[in-house]
Amino acid sequence: MANTNIDINIQLVFAVKNRDSLIGKAWRDQLYQYITGIVQQNNHKMLRINGMSDHIHIFIGYNVNQLIPNLVEEIKTSSNKYIKDNKLTPFKFSWQTGYGAFSYSHSDRDKVINYIINQQEHHRRKSFEEEYMGFLREFEIEFKAPYLFDFIDLPPVEI
Repeated sequence: MANTNIDINIQLVFAVKNRDSLIGKAWRDQLYQYITGIVQQNNHKMLRINGMSDHIHIFIGYNVNQLIPNLVEEIKTSSNKYIKDNKLTPFKFSWQTGYGAFSYSHSDRDKVINYIINQQEHHRRKSFEEEYMGFLREFEIEFKAPYLFDFIDLPPVEI
């Protein structure tokens, strides 16, 4: 439609199944590049991607022509297959069911990008559970505990 201008920024957050620490340092960047390709092929703009060994943050300029659940499903399915096909881990890898999607204004972009860049430092002080619960509180999202990620009290281990 002519004269339609949209700026929607979405942070996607999801975890490895059972919160297993399976995303290795040796191949993390390779995975991020692969996921960036998926995001760009679907006409979204990758703003930042990073995470820990047990979860991932993807911040995008969102293309409204694709539903968020469809994008997340494609990212999870394709990256899971990529990890298995390339034998990036000797362990059984899959993403956990569910995800978080949080919207931000254009003026918050730099703050969110810096937050995602500094994941390793951030998680020295705060667990993924604390981080994710913080997002739910900040965005006033109602939830039922049984449907949240399988939170484990142990911090992620860098591999």
